[in-house]
Amino acid sequence: MSGAHSLSERNDPIQPASITPSAFEPLDAAASAAPTERNTRRWILGGAALLFGLPMAFLLSSRSLEVVVEAQVPAEVSVSGLAVPFGDRYLLRPGQYQVSATAPGYHPLTTEITVGDETSQRTTLVLAPLPGLVTITTEPPGATVILDGEPLGITPLEALPIEAGPHQLLFEAPRYLPVTRDLEVNGRNKAQQLSVALAPAWATYEVNSEPPGADILVDGEAQGQTPATVEIIQGQREITLQKPAFAPWRQALEVTAGADKDLGTITLTPAAGILSLNSTPSGANVTMNGEFQGQTPLELTIAPGRSHRIALSKPGYGRSTETIELAAAQTESRTVVLKAQTGDVKFSIAPASAELRVNGRLVGKGSRTLALPAVAHRIEVSLPGYAAQSQQVTPRPGLLQKVAITLQTEQQARLARNKPELENSVSQTLLLFDPQASAMGDFTMGASRRDAGRRANEVLHPVSLQRMFYLQTTEVTNAQFREYQADHKSGQIEGNSLNRNDQPAVALSWQQAASFCNWLSKREGLPPFYRENQGIITGFNPSSTGYRLPTEAEWSWAARTYKGTLLKFPWGDVFPPPATAENYADNTSAYVTGRILNGYKDGFVVSAPVGSFKPNHRGLFDLGGNVAEWVHDVYSIPSADGATSTDPLGAQTGDNYVIRGASWSHSRIGELRLSYRDYGAGGRDDVGFRVARYADE
Repeated sequence: MSGAHSLSERNDPIQPASITPSAFEPLDAAASAAPTERNTRRWILGGAALLFGLPMAFLLSSRSLEVVVEAQVPAEVSVSGLAVPFGDRYLLRPGQYQVSATAPGYHPLTTEITVGDETSQRTTLVLAPLPGLVTITTEPPGATVILDGEPLGITPLEALPIEAGPHQLLFEAPRYLPVTRDLEVNGRNKAQQLSVALAPAWATYEVNSEPPGADILVDGEAQGQTPATVEIIQGQREITLQKPAFAPWRQALEVTAGADKDLGTITLTPAAGILSLNSTPSGANVTMNGEFQGQTPLELTIAPGRSHRIALSKPGYGRSTETIELAAAQTESRTVVLKAQTGDVKFSIAPASAELRVNGRLVGKGSRTLALPAVAHRIEVSLPGYAAQSQQVTPRPGLLQKVAITLQTEQQARLARNKPELENSVSQTLLLFDPQASAMGDFTMGASRRDAGRRANEVLHPVSLQRMFYLQTTEVTNAQFREYQADHKSGQIEGNSLNRNDQPAVALSWQQAASFCNWLSKREGLPPFYRENQGIITGFNPSSTGYRLPTEAEWSWAARTYKGTLLKFPWGDVFPPPATAENYADNTSAYVTGRILNGYKDGFVVSAPVGSFKPNHRGLFDLGGNVAEWVHDVYSIPSADGATSTDPLGAQTGDNYVIRGASWSHSRIGELRLSYRDYGAGGRDDVGFRVARYADE
């Protein structure tokens, strides 16, 4: 209930207080006028203080700036903003200002300066003078003027504006010496004049001749006729006097400008006669008065007014001599027919149907006797299917000569050009093979599907070997390979060494084998067969006769072709092999190879020294055993389209290469067959190689 009571008290109306106005009494007139006079004095005193204080504040806060103008005449200077001149100085408050200067004969200059806090400051304005007005003349006029390396014009040049300062002028005019002058241009629109006299670049020469009337030429250009005074430009010159029926007179001159000379009277010599001399046949030796002059056709210079003895001679022909006399400047042509001297040559030619040519001209077939001029002749004998022969013969008059030529078949000639056996610089023996000379230059590679052990990559395909080639009789030994790579190691297996000098080099890649071939070619001055880039084989040159690996076709031909048949195994066509036919996985190799040829013994657990077994029918050792062999070809499966491949070399590059032949680790019938093909790229302990090369053809 007490809350309701207090609310009732707050709602009671508030009674306003009463306000009583005070009485107003106005001031009298004197009292109100006194403050007004005092206020007026205050405003006057304040204004005077302000007028005095502002300049004093500017003076106290301003800085002194001296403006110096570099010019040869008085200059007018102006400064932007509030700047009070004070003699040669200006009073300014710190800040940015534009300063301008002008003077007669100078380019006006306006620049921006910064006035700092220092009490006294200075700025210098350098006015650039206006160009000077230069008049240039030369004697003679027409000279080219070059100012500081730039063409200025041709004299006379009137009032040219040129920048003030030092300059270099070059004056050039035809037939005058160049002149260089230094010029200091005053500028400021002031006129200047320069005159230059050019000195002649010639000397005058007095020229006379006997007889007179000769044409005068200086360096080939006509200058008049004798007698004459000739102006000749300085330097090395040649003066020539010419007159019909007289020999030209020439003299080299070293002309110095201004050094005039008199050449006196020059006596001209009557011109020589010209004899154009030919002979039949041409090429005869010519002498005049006993001195050799050359060979016909020939042009001779004949001194006029006397006789000269002209003689012509040529091997196989009689000598011709006559006397000739020509008048001055006379020309004459003569042809002398030389009489041939002959000798008899008896040719014995076999076969009788062969054609005989003398100097390219067919004279008949077979043996005959010919009377030929007593000079060297080229003799050629040819017959289709035979290698042509040529030689040189020189008949002798009165003496019968005999020449016997027997042609060889092309095959005989090819063999004759190449040794049947070579021993190279690392003691390798290579035999020459000519597949086309045998009955099986064309044969079939691969094996029939019916052959036991035949693999899918042994596709039958025909091959034709046309090129003769050399093939190493043995595999490359460790000792031979170490001449190329001294640190090579073939390794060992289960305590059995593969590393002896006379064992075949193994544990090497196809790249290493091919690189050995290139090294051997370079060592013997032969063109490398394989292309190399930074030690990597990247292809081959099929026309090279350098060392290489045997092609797969060459290896197959050398191993398989025999008396018109293809061998299945190195020893024949029956399996198993007879005792010690080749080095295979025999009874002693079981703990190394794991599989063996039961009952077979060859006497070696791993590889044998090369040549330990009998050679095959081609005289080649270990072609079907001991170690398998890298051959040249990139590995591929042959096409069965029946097309004959001639001297196949395979692709230029590839990932894997063909391996042919069995090794000491092989024992199965499929591996021992001569048609067996393997492939790889890296080294193996049972893969080596032998070298080959094409014969020179």
